[in-house]
Amino acid sequence: MLMLPQPSRIEEPAMAPAYRADHIGSLLRPKALLDARANKDMTKTYPAEVTEAITKAEVDAIKDALKEQTSRQIYPLTNGEYPRAIFYSGLFENLHGMTTYPALPVPEAFRTDFPTTDGLLKQFGFKTRSCIIATDKIRFNDASPPYLAEWLQFRDLLPDEKAWTKAKITIPAPSWEHVQLKPGTAYTPESGYKDDEAYFRDLATCYTKTIKALYDHGCRFVQLDDPHLTYFCDTTFLSGCAKDGTNTDDLLDLYIKVYSWILEPIKSDSKYSDLRVGMHLCRGNMAGSTHWVSGGYEKIAQKLFNDAAGIDTFYLEFDDEERAGGFEPLSCLPRGKNVVLGLVSTKVADIEDKGMLVKKVEQASNIIADAWGVDAKEARDEALAISPQCGFSSHSMGKGKGMTWDRQWEKLELLRDVAKEIWS
Repeated sequence: MLMLPQPSRIEEPAMAPAYRADHIGSLLRPKALLDARANKDMTKTYPAEVTEAITKAEVDAIKDALKEQTSRQIYPLTNGEYPRAIFYSGLFENLHGMTTYPALPVPEAFRTDFPTTDGLLKQFGFKTRSCIIATDKIRFNDASPPYLAEWLQFRDLLPDEKAWTKAKITIPAPSWEHVQLKPGTAYTPESGYKDDEAYFRDLATCYTKTIKALYDHGCRFVQLDDPHLTYFCDTTFLSGCAKDGTNTDDLLDLYIKVYSWILEPIKSDSKYSDLRVGMHLCRGNMAGSTHWVSGGYEKIAQKLFNDAAGIDTFYLEFDDEERAGGFEPLSCLPRGKNVVLGLVSTKVADIEDKGMLVKKVEQASNIIADAWGVDAKEARDEALAISPQCGFSSHSMGKGKGMTWDRQWEKLELLRDVAKEIWS
């Protein structure tokens, strides 16, 4: 039997998930939006130009997505990430001190045996990858805070202020650039940074200001997308780090600690008491149902659940046990935190069996109940919700095999109906 560390009993008020049927944020892009994009090159994820035609296509697409979400009662409301070429664009390139390198060589500029760059080279023939490197001290852009324009565009399409509280915005993990690049190269000597902690301290300050700016303009739900944390569950990534001389325990500790630096100034202020912050983990979601890594959460669960201070909700991939492992790591979940089980796949078009989804929720509930010493219903009601394992289109040009616009909504409606059956 798999033995895992027991959860810490943190003294926090219980916070149930915001929605029993949730989703990760990105939606399939309609053809009109894809046609309007000036940049259709998948290797260029930081497009510099946004034309009036593209903006109009974004707004039209968001309006259509909102009609679908509200008419089908799919929550939280999102903009589908339609203003972005890929889920992580929009933050790093909008900070002072950051410089975009559009074509770093693969694999030379990146970590040894890094699953993403190796996969892009082998499967798609990508010999370069764009990244953003600190070439000066990282500073917040007060004149144009990251994602504020995107949020206001979305917010102004919602019917009223009450609807704002039902909306979510996604932002990339602070480690996104750092984890990919060869150790010591996320910042140049000219930047003034001598070590990773100094780099992340300044970056964390920018994240704190970004989230506060979104809150001050009505946003109450932020999701941080951190797929790279699952790389610490993957043997290829771990062995590549060993070749580079990187201690992965220390690296994981650093990445999780950064969340505390970001969120502690927010969560300690009663002004932000109604802000929800979630973290999404997956194993890759490229075009054609491609994933990059495999492995269960056992290696990271204890640190993830207990040390990522300020995270209320964890969105975890569980649609495929071979790729993502079983529910046993949920025994490390402390009370006061909750998990959204990613049970429905965006990678395959087949519709999941409703009975199977109910059974999986029961299995997860029993594991948490045993760890907490409560009955399964109490654990389920306090700690669990359901969702797809990832977004439907992490990259604007990508989607799962056979996935269609209609099937996307059918899957989200299935989650809605299962949630009503379980929690009503």
